[in-house]
Amino acid sequence: MGSRASTLLREEEIEEIKKETGFSHSQITRLYSRFTSLDKGENGTLSREDFQRIPELAINPLGDRIINAFFPEGEDQVNFRGFMRTLAHFRPIEDNEKSKNAAVSEPLNSRTNKLLCVTDDGWCKHFR
Repeated sequence: MGSRASTLLREEEIEEIKKETGFSHSQITRLYSRFTSLDKGENGTLSREDFQRIPELAINPLGDRIINAFFPEGEDQVNFRGFMRTLAHFRPIEDNEKSKNAAVSEPLNSRTNKLLCVTDDGWCKHFR
């Protein structure tokens, strides 16, 4: 399955995802392999039901909130790019997280972006 994942994901897509999320090439291809194994409908997207089949999420008391983090309001499917963008918020903050170049957008896992997701009740808006 690992070879299938690397052939379906184009190198330019991997490079774009690397820049946007901060994940390494190998992390992206590994997560793509996991994404495709979860995609039971083989349509390039995951549904809430696909996530609910993950045993660790099914038994986690915060499982529904974690699953909801992957779906923008009103959406019921997430593609690989959206999947990776959500996972990027969970990456650890790195000391050299932000380039001094103003043209480079702030990483999704930056302290600022992580704080921006917190709502008045103390929960991250991705967990609603």
